[in-house]
Amino acid sequence: MSAKNEGLSVFYRIRWRLTWLLLHVAGPATLPDSQDPRRHMERQRAAKVAAARRAREQREHAR
Repeated sequence: MSAKNEGLSVFYRIRWRLTWLLLHVAGPATLPDSQDPRRHMERQRAAKVAAARRAREQREHAR
């Protein structure tokens, strides 16, 4: 699994991509990054990946 998908299930990644594409096509026009729903989704996804990476590193250090 690539580093950008670490900790994300296949279902989550498919649903995330479909939602992101729908927002891209039918979502709001240009908004500031703090209000853009696609940017919000990207930040949430990055936070999930970072949390999974931290958890993996903690498990490795506990061995």
